[in-house]
Amino acid sequence: MEQEVLLTCKGITKDFGATRALDSVDFSVVKGKVCGLVGENGSGKSTLSSIIAGIYQPSGGEMEYMEKAWAPKNSLEAQDNGIGIILQEAGTIPMLTVAQNIFIGKEKLFQKHLVIDKKAMNQAADDVLQDIGAKHIQAGMMARMMNMQDLKVVEIAKAYNCDPRIFIVDETTNVLSHDGREILFRLIHKLAGMGKSVLIISHDIEELIEHCDMITILKDGKMVTTLEKPDFDAKKIKNLMVGREIKGDYYRGDMDPYSDEVLLEADNITTLREITNLSMQLHKGEILGIGGLSDCGMHTLGKTLYGEERLARGKVTLTQKNVVVTNAELAVKNGMAYISKDRDRESLALDAPIFQNIAVSGLEMNQHVKPFVSSKMEKQYVNEQVKGLDIRCRSEYQIVRTLSGGNKQKVAFGKWFAKGSDIFIMDCPTRGIDIGVKQEMYRLIYNMKKEGKSIILISEELPELIGMCDRILIMKNGSISREFMRSGDLSESEIIEYMI
Repeated sequence: MEQEVLLTCKGITKDFGATRALDSVDFSVVKGKVCGLVGENGSGKSTLSSIIAGIYQPSGGEMEYMEKAWAPKNSLEAQDNGIGIILQEAGTIPMLTVAQNIFIGKEKLFQKHLVIDKKAMNQAADDVLQDIGAKHIQAGMMARMMNMQDLKVVEIAKAYNCDPRIFIVDETTNVLSHDGREILFRLIHKLAGMGKSVLIISHDIEELIEHCDMITILKDGKMVTTLEKPDFDAKKIKNLMVGREIKGDYYRGDMDPYSDEVLLEADNITTLREITNLSMQLHKGEILGIGGLSDCGMHTLGKTLYGEERLARGKVTLTQKNVVVTNAELAVKNGMAYISKDRDRESLALDAPIFQNIAVSGLEMNQHVKPFVSSKMEKQYVNEQVKGLDIRCRSEYQIVRTLSGGNKQKVAFGKWFAKGSDIFIMDCPTRGIDIGVKQEMYRLIYNMKKEGKSIILISEELPELIGMCDRILIMKNGSISREFMRSGDLSESEIIEYMI
C-alpha cells in the first residue's frame, strides 16, 4: 500500500557558525504514521524538527508541505498551518495560569468588549485537559506552583489544542510521570488514528519500538536510514546510532564493597510535602540508589538532603563534620553537590556560556590574592572539565542553551567535579541523553566510587539502579518501603512489588 507523504525535506542543511548541525538531510513525514527520530546527542534530531516547526530557518535545502513549498518564518506561522511542537526545554510561562499558557497568542477567542473573559478561557482549557485525560490539572492554577511533570502535560494540551496535522514531541517522555506518559501515548495513537502524523524524538529505544510505525536514524547531522516496523531491533538501532557495536552490559560488572564510614545521615525526617518519618544513611564510597514511582517522594528527598526542602521534623547531618544541613549554601560549603532532574531550570544558566556555568563553583578556589579571581586559574579550572568530560562545543564560551542534552548534562556535572565535592546527589542524571553518553556517565560514576566519593542516585529507571548501585532504597508514599543490596540475581519484578 502506497503511503501518503505529508511533508518532505530535501537536502536540508543547517549551520550554526562553523558547526554544521545538519548536512543535506532528506526526510519525509508520512500521513497517519508515528515516526521515531533517534541519534546520539548532537546528531541533529532537534534541529531538524525545529526547522520543520519554524523555530529555525535552514541554511540550505527545501521543504514541501501538503504539496506546497514550505518555509515558515516562525513557530506561530507553523502552528497556524497545523504543525505543533513540544520542545525539550520548558515551554510554559511561570507567571501565567494553565489556561493562559494553553491559549497564549489566542486570547482574542475569549475577548468581549476589549476584556478577556477568564471564566470562558478557564472552561475551554478544562475541556482540553479533560479531553487528553489530565483531569487532575486545573485551568486556573498558576504555572509556577506546578511540578515539572504537570507543566509538560500543559504543553501537550497546548500543542494538541492547535489541532495539528503534524505533532512533534521532542524529548518529552523522560520528564513525564507514568500517568503523564500514558496521557501522551494515548494521544499520539489517537492522532495517528485520525490520519495525523506524529514525530517523536526520544533516547528510549524500547519505547520507540513499542509505539512507532517507523524509526529514522541520524548521525553527525546526516541521514543514516529509516526502518519500518518489521525491521525494528534494539541492538541494530543502537549500533546505527553510534556507528559501532554497543555492548549490552554497560553498567558496573563488579561487586566492590563500600566503607562502613557514614558520611550523611537522615534522622526521622518529615517535610511539609511528601516525605514522612524517613531515616537513611550514606556511606563513603557508596552508590546509593533511590527508586520508586515518580510521585513517591524520591525527588523531594534529594532536595531535602541538600537543604533545599524545608523540614517539619527530623534532621540531616554530615556525620564526619557534625554539621546539620539546613540550607543549600551550607551543603555546598561542606562538600555536597546536587544535580537536579530539572536540569535546564535548576542546574544550569542556559543563556550563559559554558565557562560561567562551570567557573561559578570555583570563585573561592581560583582567588590568587583574595578577593581577586585569577583569570589564568579560572581558565584552567574550566578547561580541565571541558576536556576531561569531553564536552563537545565550539569553545568554552558557547552558550549552554545551544548544546545538546548530553553536553548540557556534562556541564552540570563539570561544575561540581571541578569543585571536588565529596557527596553527590544526582536526580535522574542520565535523563534525556543518548546511550553513548550514558556509558560515559556510568563509567564516571563508578570511577567516583573508586575514588571514595559518595553518590545518591535517584532514578526512575530500574535497570540503572540495579546495574549501578550498591544499595537500593525503594520509596512509596513518602517513606522507604524496602531496601535491596547489590546482587547479580536482583530482578525488576522483585523491586516493582514494593513500588506500587
